[in-house]
Amino acid sequence: MTDAVIAKKKLFTTRNMAVIAVMSALATVIYYLDFPVPLMPSFIKLDLSNVISLLTGFSLGPAAGATVCLIKNVIHLVIKGMGTTMGIGDIFDFVTSVTFVLTAAIIYKRNRTKKGAMIACIVGTLVFTIISLPLNYFIVYPIYFKAFGGEAAILGMYQELMPSVDSIFAALCIFNLPFTFIKGVLCALVTVLLYKPLSPVIKGKF
Repeated sequence: MTDAVIAKKKLFTTRNMAVIAVMSALATVIYYLDFPVPLMPSFIKLDLSNVISLLTGFSLGPAAGATVCLIKNVIHLVIKGMGTTMGIGDIFDFVTSVTFVLTAAIIYKRNRTKKGAMIACIVGTLVFTIISLPLNYFIVYPIYFKAFGGEAAILGMYQELMPSVDSIFAALCIFNLPFTFIKGVLCALVTVLLYKPLSPVIKGKF
């Protein structure tokens, strides 16, 4: 029996599936509790649902964390509907979140120490931030342009905050990249703080 098959069997135990279901439900609730932040266009909101995915990934493995990301976004998409944006917000969130969680969980799996967790979160946050730029610029925002009145309308929202911004790419670099980085840092910090006290509960070792 290969290591991959063994790992799959360990993941899909009855208890682990129940834990993944609970964590997915919790992540979905937190995802709905998003809120606007100062100095950002109103359509950009902050949520900390990746904390739940990271906790699951650290406790039960990368695949479990990725599964929580998937279930969260599928539930949100089913309830909210695809709308004029064709569900691109949820697709974007899933791709960036699963990249974040898989990167961090894989690194932590190889070095299950506090230092390993910190390194995992740092690298995960950087990957999370970097991948958001091309996804936004080439895929997400072109769809937003069609849904919300064109590129000028979206750019105008940024110009209300900083009139000197003269392109969407500049807006993404000035506003979205730092926002995504801060979001990743917040999720990483909360995960590191909560993981030690909560991991025995998630793993069933209490």
